[in-house]
Amino acid sequence: MTEKKAKKTPKAGGEQSFEQSLARLEKIVAEMEDGSLSLDDMVARFEEGQKLIESCTKTLNEVERKIEKLVKKGDAVEVEPFGDQDDDEPAQDRELF
Repeated sequence: MTEKKAKKTPKAGGEQSFEQSLARLEKIVAEMEDGSLSLDDMVARFEEGQKLIESCTKTLNEVERKIEKLVKKGDAVEVEPFGDQDDDEPAQDRELF
């Protein structure tokens, strides 16, 4: 049985996918931890990593805004935005499930 691999083509405008950005970020971290980079290369990797972190964070924030949870109320199922929670309960005290 053959597995289909997701195509890793850049998005419009030359942007990488989230997965590609994350993979590159992991590679940068490994290179920096290796200790074999010159100071100039280390700074260049750091700057690239910062841009990748910004891109990944933006993508995750966009996805979070799109997430909705289904809440069963009586016999009906209602859709509520992910971020809507009771204001009287502190965020750290809420149960996830």
